Amino acid sequence: MITGIVLGGALGVGLLLAASPFLWPPRARVRKPPRTDGLRRKLVLAGMPGLAPSAFVAVSALLALVCFAIAQALFGLIALSVGLAAVGAWLPWSLVSWRAASRSRANRTMWPDVVDQLVSAVRSGLALPDGVAALARTAPESTRAAFAAFERDYRSSGVFAPAADRLKAALADPVADRIIETLKMAREVGGGELVGVLKALAASLRDDAAVRAEIEARQSWTVGAARLGVAAPWLVLALLATRPEASVAYNTPLGAVVIVVGLVVSLVAYRVMLAIGRLPEEHRWFR
Repeated sequence: MITGIVLGGALGVGLLLAASPFLWPPRARVRKPPRTDGLRRKLVLAGMPGLAPSAFVAVSALLALVCFAIAQALFGLIALSVGLAAVGAWLPWSLVSWRAASRSRANRTMWPDVVDQLVSAVRSGLALPDGVAALARTAPESTRAAFAAFERDYRSSGVFAPAADRLKAALADPVADRIIETLKMAREVGGGELVGVLKALAASLRDDAAVRAEIEARQSWTVGAARLGVAAPWLVLALLATRPEASVAYNTPLGAVVIVVGLVVSLVAYRVMLAIGRLPEEHRWFR
């Protein structure tokens, strides 16, 4: 009896293993990038490549504690202090996002000029790596350090492709990725049409920058009004919290619920407003 049960179980397991490739086909394992990759790229775009993501998170946590202590000393409301601590933790992220967006807008207007300088270098007879290295002295100030690092890298190794890949990582810009990939292809297979391709790319980048600038100018007053609408109730609450009777009222459980619900609604409304008005950003397909 026991032998029959064991043999039957072994037969069932064998049949299941034989059918498993058909029942559960293997899935390609996609390597997910670390969660810090997005933050690291944003720090690079914001002009802070030397700041580690862990240090940035630690600074945000420290600022949250400072805001909590100051709010508790001024108002004495636990719920309001927690809300201001959340705002304090969010401020560094907001600052980095603002700087990254500002530098991206500035880079969007400068890349056509960089491409024009590459066209001039190629037409003058410079080798392609030398033309890219020359941008360390002629490119806009915000990118000269990256091109100078490329020049040192290329002079020391003499190999264009790895130095170009490190230049892409330093610039961390989708437009720069397209330009550098075009140059790499021209370097590897020969590019008789390189000048024409670069000129067409510069014209396309100028048109895109002009359209985006016009849309952002029209949206700026709406975004400003929405930010004022989100901040106004909390300024009023801060003024009310300076009065003893209001402080007592908001220190109750119901008052804490009102503050927390108001904070959540404000943050959700603000994020929805930004999501609706945000223009689609170009992704980095070449990393």
